[in-house]
Amino acid sequence: MRWRALRALLLILAPALMAGCLANSGGDATDPVAVENPVVFVERPLLFDDNDGSLVGDNVAEPATFRPGARLLLKDRAAPDSVARDISSRAFSGTGTMNGNGALPYDVKDLSVSADGSQVVFAMRAPEIEGADEEDQPTWNIWQYSVADNSLERLIASDVTAAEGQDIAPAYLPDGRIVFSSTRQRASRAVLLDEGRLQNKPQYAALEEERNVPAFVLHVMDGDGANIEQITFNQSHDLDPLVQDDGTILFSRWDNAGQTRDNGFNLYRVNPDGTGLTYIFGRHSHNPDNLDTDVQFLRPRLSDNGRILAALRPLETANFSAIPTTIDTAGFVETGLAVDGSPGSGQSPLVGGLDAGDAISLNGNYGSVSPLLDGSGRYLISWSPCRLRLIGGDGTILGCNSERVASGDYEAAQPAYGLWLLDTGAQTQRPIEPADEGRQIDEAVLVRERPLPDFIPQAQPMNEAAALADNGYGILEIRSVYDVDGVDTTEAGIAQTANPAMVSPDELPARFLRIEKPVSIPDDTVREVDNTAFGVSGAQSMREIVGYVPIEPDGSVRVAVPANIAFAISVLDDQGQRMDGRHQNWLSLRPGEVVTCNGCHDPASDVPHGRPDAAPESVYAGAPTQGIPFPNTLAVLAMQKPGDTMAQTWAQSPDPDKKTRMPGPDLVYVDEWTDPSLATPGQPFTLSYANLGTPAPVLPECAQEWATACRIIINYEQHIHPIWGRERLVLNEAQEPIDNYTCTGCHSNEDAAGNVQVPEAQLDLSDGPSDLEPAHFKSYRELLSGDNAQEVNGGLLADIQVPTGEVLRDEDTGEPLLDGAGNQIPILEPVPVAASMSTAGARASNRFFSRFRQNGPHEGFLSPAELRLISEWLDIGGQYYNNPFDAPVN
Repeated sequence: MRWRALRALLLILAPALMAGCLANSGGDATDPVAVENPVVFVERPLLFDDNDGSLVGDNVAEPATFRPGARLLLKDRAAPDSVARDISSRAFSGTGTMNGNGALPYDVKDLSVSADGSQVVFAMRAPEIEGADEEDQPTWNIWQYSVADNSLERLIASDVTAAEGQDIAPAYLPDGRIVFSSTRQRASRAVLLDEGRLQNKPQYAALEEERNVPAFVLHVMDGDGANIEQITFNQSHDLDPLVQDDGTILFSRWDNAGQTRDNGFNLYRVNPDGTGLTYIFGRHSHNPDNLDTDVQFLRPRLSDNGRILAALRPLETANFSAIPTTIDTAGFVETGLAVDGSPGSGQSPLVGGLDAGDAISLNGNYGSVSPLLDGSGRYLISWSPCRLRLIGGDGTILGCNSERVASGDYEAAQPAYGLWLLDTGAQTQRPIEPADEGRQIDEAVLVRERPLPDFIPQAQPMNEAAALADNGYGILEIRSVYDVDGVDTTEAGIAQTANPAMVSPDELPARFLRIEKPVSIPDDTVREVDNTAFGVSGAQSMREIVGYVPIEPDGSVRVAVPANIAFAISVLDDQGQRMDGRHQNWLSLRPGEVVTCNGCHDPASDVPHGRPDAAPESVYAGAPTQGIPFPNTLAVLAMQKPGDTMAQTWAQSPDPDKKTRMPGPDLVYVDEWTDPSLATPGQPFTLSYANLGTPAPVLPECAQEWATACRIIINYEQHIHPIWGRERLVLNEAQEPIDNYTCTGCHSNEDAAGNVQVPEAQLDLSDGPSDLEPAHFKSYRELLSGDNAQEVNGGLLADIQVPTGEVLRDEDTGEPLLDGAGNQIPILEPVPVAASMSTAGARASNRFFSRFRQNGPHEGFLSPAELRLISEWLDIGGQYYNNPFDAPVN
């Protein structure tokens, strides 16, 4: 029956092969490599929706999806006449019942073979437990099959430990350890525990940034499942780790910070100890050929020619297809952009004539693709021919041709993925294991020896970095924030800007660096948080502030950042307002790790960014000579080497107080560089929460001593709204009140006598729920949402209505309708009032802040500390809450 099915498939296949210039060479076993080596693969049933019978596809954003009925099969030879045997079902024999396809309802995926070819590691999930709650169902676990003795084992033996997270996508490291993707989030949970001592947070697995499922991030463990350690700290998924020949790990990262336009799965690289995290490829290449849909860069694999083979496909598909594509990750940072900034072609499809998503392709559909890595340019492929059925017909499946596709009378039929050997050099495609109708063969990997990748030992911090590592910090260095994509953005030049005799320290553009941390959002079993907790925009989710450090006069920064967290940075002016766009890609540091970058990046720029080998050369030369002060600065700071920045020089000072800057809660500026005998020092100032007069967004113990777990957490109700009602009496010399600048004195719907009034500037900052969203104070919505102008009408506030210039007309005749007095009835509309603030940030909220600037109508009404607090709250997103455990339970 299987060979008759194969013959039928080949008949359907013929037009697709002709369209793709491939020739089928039949089932002859002439290839010694393909024949003599075993091959493992997954066979699974296609699943169909019980309601409409449609094929159930998959979603990359939900890696823990359970598709019961899969089996792991092994053929002793990768040839059609070799019989496939089940090597996984024994794990669950006696548990559960067979499903409708005659298989145990477990699932298996993500196969990887050890370098010596002796073992196969994979992810497998046990059958559902009937009647159990979701949180009590089995989890995905890492299993290992040993070829020599035909043994099968779960690597984490303890049931308790195995159930602590969903573990998928394993791969062998050269020292025998295993890297895998998991929701365990071990280090992140430890950080939550530290934060919880101050913020009353429990430990939990944080949701990814769409807030649907827990985030998968990379972990490593010993070959026996011991010593599990988290090595990446993305807020969305890190998937599909590939151990490259040089020992580094290439993987697919879901960049989803801020849910901006360029979000998607891109290729990143990291060392096995979590150091050296860097972007590699894809951020601006999600639709390089004007495909029907954007594609993601997934399942990276090695190839013979040194390129990386990746599967390009949308987040969701109904037919499991992808475009297998080779990518020159060494030479390119984007599809058309080389690491040196020149144009070119960084990727090419393995097979032409394919489209992404669920579009009908005459060349069929490609699922997984696995190179043989023997220099022959051959691949094991999961492939389905192009199959059609007549719309409204009897369901008969037909082969594809251009006429049928162009007619519009046919729709894609369910795929039939079999296992094939693709030879790109000879342009042939040969069957190895045909597909039965309603089943899918996927993820085939040849079990053979290959060279062992290089071993990368764990990094050993030295000197100051080692001391900081002991206290849970890494180090971030920026040569100059004025270097934007290799362009000096200062008017005078960076070196001249740093010279206090040429640019006054009081006129320096960039003054502080803010370090921001995403808040881990729990699932509903930990805390059920309503969407209103995020405010008028949930794009930035919730954010905490780790702290602030000054930026040195040359724009350089060297700051200690808590290790094992995701963080972003913002460059601020002397008012504490972000000067540029949000940093929408998460950084992270391991304890003692030192990461250096040249400067900043404009997201709209095509200049390569994010890779050490792709960024433009620094435009700032740093110190010209050794041991000579920067021009017009204190001689005591002349400890630099040629090329050092001011921040690096500061950290090398013999003064124990002049080391790498430590973040703190306040914006404190003191001119520590200018030699007063040579130039005029800058004026010191402090923007401190101690000067607020309303609740500060820091805990008292952190205000006394800032530590790695301290955070600035701004909630609107607790920290921003009290500013509007704070009494602001103006006193004369005799300390008698002569005026009152309290915000709600004018910005309220009642006057002092309790009479209804129109709030000043149509802005009501008084207490009470909003009519737009009762879960929010009216002041919050008045500030951040557009509203309608109001007037007092009959003792009540009502929207002002003005004529549009149009009149009501009869629907049939089109003639104007008349009122009882015979007059035409005008169509009225409300008068819109623009929001005073924007969640895009403080500088995008000029309508509000302009009132408080010099010579503004509200100059002096709010203190610098209050304006700083409002600014940073808007800069991080203007959320209603920035701690899910402060928000009410839904």
